[in-house]
Amino acid sequence: MGIDRLDARLLELLAEEPRIGVLELSRRLGVARGTAQARLDRLSSRGVIRGFGPEVDPAALGYPVTAFATLEIRQGQGTQVRAHLATVPEVLELHTTTGSGDMLCRLVARSNADLQRVIDRVVGIEGIVRASTAIVMENPVRLRIVPLVRQAAEDGEHRR
Repeated sequence: MGIDRLDARLLELLAEEPRIGVLELSRRLGVARGTAQARLDRLSSRGVIRGFGPEVDPAALGYPVTAFATLEIRQGQGTQVRAHLATVPEVLELHTTTGSGDMLCRLVARSNADLQRVIDRVVGIEGIVRASTAIVMENPVRLRIVPLVRQAAEDGEHRR
């Protein structure tokens, strides 16, 4: 289920230039167009590539405040809480977790004052017992995948 160096190079090119075409991919990778397309199709069908949509910056949309909320959920209420949180546009991600909380949400807001409105909406369901929120001050390491892609390719080479 791993990837090889060609897959890694293909993924790196897509990460750097998401709008690159298959023909240009094949040219830069030094492989036939059919090979590039087959690799792209295989990576997509395996779920390695999840999408080709634009990367949108919430701050540029007017939501410069990011926060993480750890939620403690009343037993048996997880399904209802998930459904509720899915209706809150400012909830960008939701993870179920182990540890002191049951769920971790990444939230955005228009300001610190607006964050209170978002939190009130998030906890506005009976199934949430407690919420603890941490405001993000800066994001020195943005979500990145390329270093992981490189490591996965190296790991794949070592397994052979």
